[in-house]
Amino acid sequence: MNFIKRTLKITSVVALIVATAMSNSFAAGKAKKSKDNYQFKLGVASYSLRKFPVDEALNMTKRLGVDNIALKSYHFPMDATAEVAAQVKSKSKAAGINFYGTGVIYMKSKEEVDKAFENAKLAGVKMIIGVPNHELLPYVEKKVKAYDIKLAIHNHGPGDKLYPSAESAYNLIKDMDKRMGLCIDIGHTKRIGRNPEQDLVDFFDRVFDIHIKDVTKAEKDGRTCEIGRGVIDFPAFLKAVKKSGYTGVLALEFEKDSNDPLAGMAESVGYIKGVIESIK
Repeated sequence: MNFIKRTLKITSVVALIVATAMSNSFAAGKAKKSKDNYQFKLGVASYSLRKFPVDEALNMTKRLGVDNIALKSYHFPMDATAEVAAQVKSKSKAAGINFYGTGVIYMKSKEEVDKAFENAKLAGVKMIIGVPNHELLPYVEKKVKAYDIKLAIHNHGPGDKLYPSAESAYNLIKDMDKRMGLCIDIGHTKRIGRNPEQDLVDFFDRVFDIHIKDVTKAEKDGRTCEIGRGVIDFPAFLKAVKKSGYTGVLALEFEKDSNDPLAGMAESVGYIKGVIESIK
């Protein structure tokens, strides 16, 4: 019975991907928008495409039929010059991809905080997905105010000494400037034994970004897998996202198959789009 259910699931996903590939919106590299049923957007965290140069990363994102991307240093270097920044922004615009944030960026010193905010300013984005050391949070808050750039703290699950959960970050920033917020990674949330839907509800006032992925187990040794093949209840999660009125990006962070990620990413996006259609 489990084999049959899994086969049906995979067959449905493949069918959806084929149908999507045939649509004009996919050919144009634009995500199909639902009519007033949800406000969030689909995107990609460029760590998924870390083995590829920025041109290929943008092209792959376009082929997936999504039009938002957060660029990590592989694609928007921390030491980028104005010339490099202009080139990356021009390439993103030409591809029809919205470059909406930088990161994930680790910040272990004030100098690294300074560099992260200067880098985001150069990129022309209004959000950094980051992991600052705890003692640097007051300094980061000053930068957030000075630059008017949001910080979204990314949780990394069991074994992460800084921010294992969204709650661990929320408790440190809840009384800080409203632009100090969260990037909830639902895969790591599941791996630490928490409920992604509940964390979204509980900490919603500070949720600026969401990284989506599926994992093989709700345990420390759970690994990224194609969305729909793992243990996360995506219909329940997406219903919670829709109900919340979240207007940000659901960015696919696909850590698997780094040398050839596109097939798994396409399957994942296809599954997500199928669930979205089902909950309209």
